[in-house]
Amino acid sequence: MAMAMATEKGRGCEVEVEARGINHHIPIAHSSLMMKIWSRDEADEGDQHLHPTRHVLRNVSCRARPGELLAIVGPSGAGKSTLLEILAGRLHPSSPPDLLLNGAPATSADLRRVSAYVTQRDVLFPLLTVRETLHFSARLRLGTRVSPKDIDALIDDLTLARVAATRVKDLSGGERRRVSIGVEAVHDPAVLILDEPTSGLDSASALQIVGALRAMAETRRRTVLLSIHQPGARIVKMFDSVLLLAGGCVLHHGTVDALRSMLASAGLTLPPHVDTVEFSIDNVDALRRRTAGEQATQPAAQLPPARDRCTLQQLFQQHKVADEDTLRMDMDSSNTRVRASSRYANCWAREVGVLSQRFFKNVARTRQLFACRTVCMLVAGLALGSIFYDLGEEKVAERVGLFAFLLTFLLSSTTEALPIFLQEREILAKETSSGAYRVSSYAVANAVVFLPFQLALAVVFAAPVYWLAGLRRTAAAFGYFVVLVWLILYTANSVVVCFAAAAPDFVVGNAAIQGVMGSFFLFSGYFITRAAMPACWVFMHYLSLFKWPFEALLVNEFAGGERCVARVLGACVATGDEVLRREGLGEECRWRNVGVMVGFVAAYRVLGYAVLRARCSLALRPAARRRGLISLRSIPGSSSSPTS
Repeated sequence: MAMAMATEKGRGCEVEVEARGINHHIPIAHSSLMMKIWSRDEADEGDQHLHPTRHVLRNVSCRARPGELLAIVGPSGAGKSTLLEILAGRLHPSSPPDLLLNGAPATSADLRRVSAYVTQRDVLFPLLTVRETLHFSARLRLGTRVSPKDIDALIDDLTLARVAATRVKDLSGGERRRVSIGVEAVHDPAVLILDEPTSGLDSASALQIVGALRAMAETRRRTVLLSIHQPGARIVKMFDSVLLLAGGCVLHHGTVDALRSMLASAGLTLPPHVDTVEFSIDNVDALRRRTAGEQATQPAAQLPPARDRCTLQQLFQQHKVADEDTLRMDMDSSNTRVRASSRYANCWAREVGVLSQRFFKNVARTRQLFACRTVCMLVAGLALGSIFYDLGEEKVAERVGLFAFLLTFLLSSTTEALPIFLQEREILAKETSSGAYRVSSYAVANAVVFLPFQLALAVVFAAPVYWLAGLRRTAAAFGYFVVLVWLILYTANSVVVCFAAAAPDFVVGNAAIQGVMGSFFLFSGYFITRAAMPACWVFMHYLSLFKWPFEALLVNEFAGGERCVARVLGACVATGDEVLRREGLGEECRWRNVGVMVGFVAAYRVLGYAVLRARCSLALRPAARRRGLISLRSIPGSSSSPTS
C-alpha cells in the first residue's frame, strides 16, 4: 500500500535526508556571442564549442534533519526551485548525486516514497470545501485507513478549523496555500518539500504558514525543506538551518547564527533592523568572492573533491546492505529502510468509486452551468419544435432538414465544458505524479459521471422537439430518439474530453473542435452523397460523427410499414422504405449505427486517456521536456512508477 498515516509507513517516522554533489546544467542559445561567453566561464572544456551550457547547480550538498526546518534561500535564479525539484524526484540532474536517507544510500525513488512535494501553484478543486478536499485526498492516498479524527487533526494543525466548511474558491490566498500543504501532508510523509510556500502572500499569511510548518516539524518529527525568497525577521527565527545559494553554488549551510558570523568574517557589518538572511542575499557577490578567495588559498590536498566519486554500488557495499536488489526501509527510531510496496493505496475499482464521487460533487455544484445548459436545451427543443411544428407525413425534406440542424446543434453545444476539463487536467497531473491514483481510474470515472447528466439533457431536449414536430408517434420510436440524442451528446462530450487532453489551452482546443466538427458535417452525406465524393475523401465520410446518427434518425422516422411520404391525386407514389432504399439504408442500420456511435465514444475516450497518460508520464520525468538537458541520466536504481 502507499505511504500512509498508518504505522507500516510510520506515523512518527523520522528520516534524515542528505544529498551530496548535485550538479545540473541546461543548454543555452546557440548564438556566437553567448557561445563565447559561456565557453569561457561555464562550459566544460571538451564540450564548450559544441554544447554551450549554463550551470544551474554546482556541486550542491545539503542535509535536513527530522524535527527541523531547512530553509533554502538566495536571489532569483540561484537554483532554489531546481534543487527542490531534484530532491523531490521531479527533475533528473545532469549527473547522479549521492543520496542518503538516515545515513543509508538511497535513490530518488526511495525519497519520493517517504516525501511529499508542494509546488508554488495551488491546484485545487474550487467547488469542494476544505474538509472535502482533504477527505478525498486522504481516501485516495490512504485507502480504507482514513480516520475523521486524522482529518480534523490535520485541519487543526493548519489552523483551518474556522474555514473547514468553506469552499476553496472562497478562501484567501494563505488559506488556499495551507490547504495545498494539507493535501500533500494528509498521508503523513516523513519528509515535506515545499517550493516557495509563502510566494504571493502578505507577511501575516506567510508567517502563519511557516509557523504551521514549524509546528509540524516539531510535533510530528517531520523533515521540512522549503525555499523562500525574502523571509521576514520573524520567519527567519523559525529556521533551524539555512542553505544559502547563489549562482548555483552553496555559500552557507548551517544556522542563522553561523551565517551572521560568516558575514562578520567577510567584513560585512549587519545594519540595525536588517534581517541576517535578507542582508546575506543582498551581498551574495561579496560572499562569493570570499568563498573563492578561501578556495584559492587553500592547499590543493585540502580542497574537497568536486563530488564524491564512489558509486552507489560501492556505498551499498560499505554500508553492508543485505538486500542488493531492493533498498528497503523500516521507519523506526533506529534505522530507516524503504519498504518495497505497491504504488497505490486503493485497488482500481475503489479508485474509480472515489473519483466518481468527487466528480459528481463538482458537477452537481456547477449549478449555474448545468441550469444554463438545461434551459438552453429546453428552449432549443421548444424553438425547433415550433419551427417544424406538426410536419405532415409528406414533408420529407423538412424532416431531413430538422435532423441535420438537430445534429449540428447537439454536436457543437458542449465546448463550454472545455475550460473545466483543462483545469482538471492540471489537477490530474499533480495528483498522479504523487501516486494518488491511476490515470485509467480518472478516465473511467470521468466517463461514468457524465452519463446521468447527459441523459437528463437528452430528455429535456428530445421531448418537446419530437412531439411538437410531429415525428413518428410511437413510444418505441420516441425512446429510440431519446437514446440517439443521449449518444450524440455523450459523443460530443467525449470529443471535448479528447481535445482537452491534447490542447495546450482553451483557444486552441475550441478552434480545433469547431474545425473538426465542421469538416465532419461537410462529409456527413447531407451536402454531398458518398457516391459523389472524390475517392481520396471517402474515409472522412465514414469517420464523420454526423453520418451515423443522421442515418439512424432517418431509419427511425421512415422505416417499417408502408408509410406513405408522397401522394399524387390521392394515390401513394413513395413510401418511407423506398426513400431509405434509394439512400442505401434499411432496418439493419438502426442498431448497427448505434454500435458505431458507441465505438466512437470508446475511441475518443481511449485516445484521451492515452494522451493524458503520456502527459502524466512527462510530469514524472520532466527533465527532457522542460529543461532540455544535454546530459540526461536518471539516478541509478530509480524508476518512475507506471501511471496505468
